[in-house]
Amino acid sequence: MRVLILGGTRFVGRAIAAAAVDRGWQVTVFHRGVSGTPPAGVSSVLGDRSTGGVAAIADQPWDVVVDTWDGSPEAVRDAADVLRDATSRYVYVSSRSVYRQPLPAGLDEDAPLVAPGDDYGGDKLAAEHAVRDVYGMRALVARAGLVLGPHEHPTRLVWWLRRVARGGDVLAPGPPYLPLQYIDVRDLAGWLLDTARDEVSGTFNAVSRPGHTTMAELLEACREATGSAARLRWAEPETILAAGVQPWSELPIWIPDGSPVRGLHETNTDRAHAAGLRCRPVVQTVADTWAWLRSTPDVPNIGGLNPAREAALLDRIASS
Repeated sequence: MRVLILGGTRFVGRAIAAAAVDRGWQVTVFHRGVSGTPPAGVSSVLGDRSTGGVAAIADQPWDVVVDTWDGSPEAVRDAADVLRDATSRYVYVSSRSVYRQPLPAGLDEDAPLVAPGDDYGGDKLAAEHAVRDVYGMRALVARAGLVLGPHEHPTRLVWWLRRVARGGDVLAPGPPYLPLQYIDVRDLAGWLLDTARDEVSGTFNAVSRPGHTTMAELLEACREATGSAARLRWAEPETILAAGVQPWSELPIWIPDGSPVRGLHETNTDRAHAAGLRCRPVVQTVADTWAWLRSTPDVPNIGGLNPAREAALLDRIASS
């Protein structure tokens, strides 16, 4: 298989490139050279898609193009159109941000959508439309869920690993049995390549099944991977929210019941699993991410709860 990846240097795109190389496929990554370096074994072409640079590689034949772009949808439309005659298939990595809030439990691919082009979700939806307009049944759109794993960006699991590794009392957002959905970046990459090989088309929620893990299982896996003696201090959602702590941004991954985006952890994924998606256990994702993080200590934290705010809330909980 001859694979062209638009991107291929950071997280999802990088994982796809690495997985394709491992399969012995011929892999080319087209990138600007500003977000890192692609994995070993790929051919690298520098260029800027926003200024028409994709035209430089449109004279080569590709079995599949994989596009992870999350900026202006016009750049996706232009690339899809320029590569129309050069490739058999086009895979676009979208997002569940295309769904209109509030997100219901059991959210499936036919749920109401946002308006195209209004914000991040709208840009992703407009890009989906562009890909389908050009490729029709030769297109696959993967509405990825929360993506975790080695080379993570942004750093959500990384934040929890570092916090647990630091030890002491850790504010653990309850309830412990709260179900979580995510996808390991390597499982997403492998599934996308499988669907390209098998000429699968359509739109899919690409994430683990509901209840794949829980908040407690995730944090216990962090303790096990880091060897930390941290003490998990479970707090009720009402206590955390009353203190003004923001789910997802200050306590990454956590979305309590009642949130308008709780559906991000309660999404129907029957279609993707029927098409072969399989997800590894949380302990493996956590352990491998910690191993990568230890070998790459300069990974910056993005977001997460300020230590002083965490300490103040823990004191309040202890005295109540």
